[in-house]
Amino acid sequence: MPYSGLSKRIAELPKSQIAKIIKIAEEDKSIISLGPGEPDFPAPKAVKAALKKAVDKDFTHYSPASGRKELLEAIAKKLRKENKIKVENPEKEIIATAGSSEAIMMAIMSTVDVGEELLIPNPGFLTYRPTVELIEGNPISYNLSSTDGFQIHTEEISRLCTEKTQGIIINSPSNPTGTVLKKKVLEEIASLAIEKNLLIISDEAYEHLIYGDAKHLSIGSLNGMQDKVLTLMTFSKSFAMPGFRLGYATGPSELITAMQRFHVYTSLSPNTMSQIAGITALEKCRKDVERMRKEYAKRRKVILEGLRQVQGLEIEVEPEGAFYAFPKITNGMSSVQAAEFLLEKARVLTVPGNEFGTQGEGFLRMSYATALPKINQAIGQLKKFMK
Repeated sequence: MPYSGLSKRIAELPKSQIAKIIKIAEEDKSIISLGPGEPDFPAPKAVKAALKKAVDKDFTHYSPASGRKELLEAIAKKLRKENKIKVENPEKEIIATAGSSEAIMMAIMSTVDVGEELLIPNPGFLTYRPTVELIEGNPISYNLSSTDGFQIHTEEISRLCTEKTQGIIINSPSNPTGTVLKKKVLEEIASLAIEKNLLIISDEAYEHLIYGDAKHLSIGSLNGMQDKVLTLMTFSKSFAMPGFRLGYATGPSELITAMQRFHVYTSLSPNTMSQIAGITALEKCRKDVERMRKEYAKRRKVILEGLRQVQGLEIEVEPEGAFYAFPKITNGMSSVQAAEFLLEKARVLTVPGNEFGTQGEGFLRMSYATALPKINQAIGQLKKFMK
């Protein structure tokens, strides 16, 4: 007899297509995958060497719940230099996590009670909504539109705020749109957060992957925001280390302490060996990051030029960051219909835009974290089959 004791919260989780997409990409090599949001580059050589050395030196034991002291200090140095975020006490203001996804869960668990509200972007990273729902909070979507480059309108944020609103998640550069929030927009959000006493959870997973004239600005660096912002970052994207499962969060010491307490009762800490490798990434691998960013920039140019020649698709907004194109479907198909059609007929794997919220309906997410020959092959297939 099949097991039937699943909890209601698990039974009601949305059935995401991402796991299915990753499985297809792994198992069927005849498919050209523009699906998973994962770098195709290997981790930097210095990182791999550091990991091997960590094993040989028996760094195989538990770490403190906040992470190893030397990693926290390296992160603090990076935050001060690159992000202009003030960190006075790394062990109280930074926590190392198993990727930024764990940081998202910990942040929400630590700040949102049953029935309370958290504002989330629509379209936005698909983890946000179910995470809030898992703890019986209420995710409130603020809508983003291609007509104005998927930028945030603070007037809408203000309108959505109630006495139950605890905070807002922002994501720049954005997954899935590639939008980089403008400085003026970030300043307006900061002012509103102070006015409404909101916590800003700033997901900056793609901070180094910026193109053209766009500039990445950490909202936590703005005056008066030190106690109002929790900044989330990861080694997965910029350093091509997704399998290392290493990220971090920095913010108010009271919140970081709460997240540390949560850590003790869940995963305790990230992989110790990954933390050792993370130090090397921060201290020795910035040239590797820039090399990969330049390659992504070439791929971005190729995929955008190619998509403009595909009937039934339109580039309304050029991505300024991350490694995704988000073309609009103009032939009447829904997001799911278009993705299924392209998979079956063109053998090209994409992600339906509605996976990222209702505002993503009518779009497809296409990752250019894949080699140029495959991107060109995919464009050729799209031209042939998409009408």
